[in-house]
Amino acid sequence: MRASTRTLLREGDGSTVRRTVLPGGLRIITEQVPGVRSVAFGIWVSVGSRDETAAQMGSAHYLEHLLFKGTSRRSALDISASIEAVGGDLNAFTTKEYTCYYARVLDVDLPLAIDVVSDVVNDALIRHDDVEAERGVILEEIAMHDDDPSDVVHDDFAAVLFEGSALGRPVLGTAETIEAIPRAAINRFYRTRYKPQSMVIAAAGNLDHDLVVKQVKKAFAEYLDAGADVQPARRRGQKKQHGSGIKVNNRPTEQAHLVIGVPGPARSDERRYALAVLTTAFGGGMSSRLFQEIREKRGLAYSVYAFSQGFADDGLFGIYVGCLPNKVKTVLDVCRTELESLVAGGLSRDEIDRGKGQVRGSTVLGQEDTGARMTRIARSELHDEPLLSIDQLLAKVDAVTPDEINAAASELLDTELRLAVIGPFADESVFTG
Repeated sequence: MRASTRTLLREGDGSTVRRTVLPGGLRIITEQVPGVRSVAFGIWVSVGSRDETAAQMGSAHYLEHLLFKGTSRRSALDISASIEAVGGDLNAFTTKEYTCYYARVLDVDLPLAIDVVSDVVNDALIRHDDVEAERGVILEEIAMHDDDPSDVVHDDFAAVLFEGSALGRPVLGTAETIEAIPRAAINRFYRTRYKPQSMVIAAAGNLDHDLVVKQVKKAFAEYLDAGADVQPARRRGQKKQHGSGIKVNNRPTEQAHLVIGVPGPARSDERRYALAVLTTAFGGGMSSRLFQEIREKRGLAYSVYAFSQGFADDGLFGIYVGCLPNKVKTVLDVCRTELESLVAGGLSRDEIDRGKGQVRGSTVLGQEDTGARMTRIARSELHDEPLLSIDQLLAKVDAVTPDEINAAASELLDTELRLAVIGPFADESVFTG
C-alpha cells in the first residue's frame, strides 16, 4: 500500500483540508487555516470506555493518565516541560468512544508537538510504580467527580437508559474497578488497542500538510506496519440495549439534581439536524421553552437545559434540572407536561427560527480557534463520516423544515421516560406517576 493524499475541502475563508493515508493505515488529516499563528495537533485513538469489558472498566481513562508518565526518551517532567517551555498546552481526554492526546503550540513549534505527542502515544513504558502512583490520582479524580451531583446524575441517567450496555458505564470506572485493575491488564490493553491503523492524526492552524505528513512519518517510523489494514469504523446497526425506570441516589444534598429523557438517534442519523434545532429551541437557552416555563415563569430552578448526544449506533435526549428537593415533584410535572405538549403540538415557527439561529451561531463561533477546527476534522475522520464545510452544515440546518422538526419530536420523544435523581429522597414514590 502506498501513501495516498487528496484534498477534502476548500472553505470560503481560504482554509484547506487535506487527508493522507500512510502504509499500514495511519490517517493524517489537516486544515490549513490562514491568518493564525498557532497549530493544534492531536492523536485520536478509536478506543473509549464502551470498548472495555466490565472487568476493564476505567482502563481507557487510566491509560490516558499513564501515557504521560514517561517513555524511553522522556521522563514525565520532560514531557510536560518540553511543551510548557514554548508556551504550549498539552493534555488528553477520554470519552465513551475515543481517546485524544493533543497539544496546542505556536506554528514554529509544531515539529516539537508532533514529536512529543507521538512519543507519548507510541512509547509509554507503563511501569509498575507509575501504575500504582496514578491509581491514587484516579481514585482522587473519581472522588472529586462523585462530590459533584450535577455530574453524577448524568452517569446515573446513562446507567438507566443503557442498562446492560457498555454505554451505560462511567468513563472513569469505579473505585472498585480501578483498585482491582492490575498493571499487566492495562499494559495488555495498551499494546493491543493502540495501533496506528486505529488512530487518526489531526492538525489545524498555520501549517503545511506535506510537512506534517513528513514529520508524522518520522515520528511513527518504528510503529507503521505496511501490511496492516485500516481498522473499520465501529459497526452501526447493532442491537440497541435500553433499560427503563427510575434510579434514585439518596444523598443529603442541599439541591436535587434530575435528568429525565429517552433514547435518541445515532450520530449519523439524518434527523440529527432536526434534533439539534429541536433541542436548542426546547431547552438550549434563556429564550427556550423549558427555561421560560421552569425558571422565568415559575422560579423553580436556577439551572435547566435540554441536551442530546449521538454515538455510533445509539443516542440520547434528556433534560437536566437542579432545584430544591421540595420542588422536584412540580418540576417533574412541568417537564412531563412540556414534553407531552411538544410531542402533540410541536414547536412554533418563532421557536424554530430562534433555534436555527442559535445552532447557526454556535456552529460558526465554535470554529473560531484551531483546537475546535482540529476536533471537527478529527471526529469526521475517526467516525468515517463525510466532512462537510461550515457552509454545508449551515445549509443543512437551514433546510430543516418545521414538519421535520415536529416529526422528530413525535418519533423520538413519544416513549417511556427514564429518570435519574440525586437528592435527600429515601422514598421513591414521589417520582412515580
